[in-house]
Amino acid sequence: MDFATIIGLLLGIFLIGGSMVLAGATAGLSVINFWSLESLMVVLGGTLSATAIAFRLNEVKRVFGLISFVFKKPAFELDQVVDDIVSLGEAYRKDRQSLEAQASNLSNRFLQDGVVFITQGLKLDDLRDIMATREEYRERREANEAGLMKTLGTYSPAFGMVGTLIGLIMMLLGMGSSSGDDMAAQLGQSMSIALITTFYGAVLANLLFLPFAEKITSRNKENTVCGELIIEGLMLIHQKKHPIVIRDVLNSYIPPALRKSEEV
Repeated sequence: MDFATIIGLLLGIFLIGGSMVLAGATAGLSVINFWSLESLMVVLGGTLSATAIAFRLNEVKRVFGLISFVFKKPAFELDQVVDDIVSLGEAYRKDRQSLEAQASNLSNRFLQDGVVFITQGLKLDDLRDIMATREEYRERREANEAGLMKTLGTYSPAFGMVGTLIGLIMMLLGMGSSSGDDMAAQLGQSMSIALITTFYGAVLANLLFLPFAEKITSRNKENTVCGELIIEGLMLIHQKKHPIVIRDVLNSYIPPALRKSEEV
């Protein structure tokens, strides 16, 4: 699990929820007064509908998968990937069979496929072209996923404003059809719906959709570095470079604190 995402989300819910409880207590109201099914229907329904118009259906279906994705830890640590590549380089300097044996145990599918291509005798330039193309289209897919989340974050405040307009229209209509206490009560209810809808749109955008989009974008950048590291490592394995050379080259891709040295 990605604890940063969990802590940030829980902290946001706690602080916003706490302020709602305190504000309600000051006014003599319950936090339940912040609940409005009509407002939620306008914001969520409108946001999802607009997103469905903007994207293909199979992309919109991935929304829930993307939400679960941001709570997961990165699949691979760069220093571990470097260790795997160095080990593969050592194996290939012995013989092809040793490399094939190690490749079957790899958990990184991208690295595993590259090693399989090496064992199949693929030329260096062809190997680089194939792996670079795969990496390029992975980046595009993940950028599109981040764009989907950003779109949700853009539309939700807009539909919050739509709900506000609905509430204001109800309020103005009520002013002409009611009088006295009835008018005051109806105006208050209509105005609360108007403001709660804006509140829902702002919270969904700035606590969920936009931060999730940034998380996906950040993961995409991390995966890009990992992909470039793997491609470089595969080139070095293919050329049967010494493990010391492989590690020294690949250490450039990882933070200094995670770098290791290869013993002679």
